Amino acid sequence: MLEVLFGSSAAERVLLYLQNYEQGYGREIATTFGMAQSQVRKQLEKFESGGVLVSRLVGRTRLYEWNPRNPLVPAIRALLRAAIDSLPPADRQRYLRRRTRPRRSGKAL
Repeated sequence: MLEVLFGSSAAERVLLYLQNYEQGYGREIATTFGMAQSQVRKQLEKFESGGVLVSRLVGRTRLYEWNPRNPLVPAIRALLRAAIDSLPPADRQRYLRRRTRPRRSGKAL
């Protein structure tokens, strides 16, 4: 859908993931879409060098998020939000939040 604008489906998926989850790291994004980590890492590095994303180390993991200082980020995010809203329900399932924290021991299911 947006791969024409962003250059590839890998770039589109990385940005849609970050739009939905606010932040992420390469392996997590690659696992979500069944992509190679090298593809995801290349896109993340490209967007970081372009100033759209910023990264920071959390332990040994490089976490990427939107660059709040880039004036184009709000417009890009609005476009991505519209793209997520227009996805068919089956495809939208990939972008929905999933539980990532472990359940507290003794808590009822």
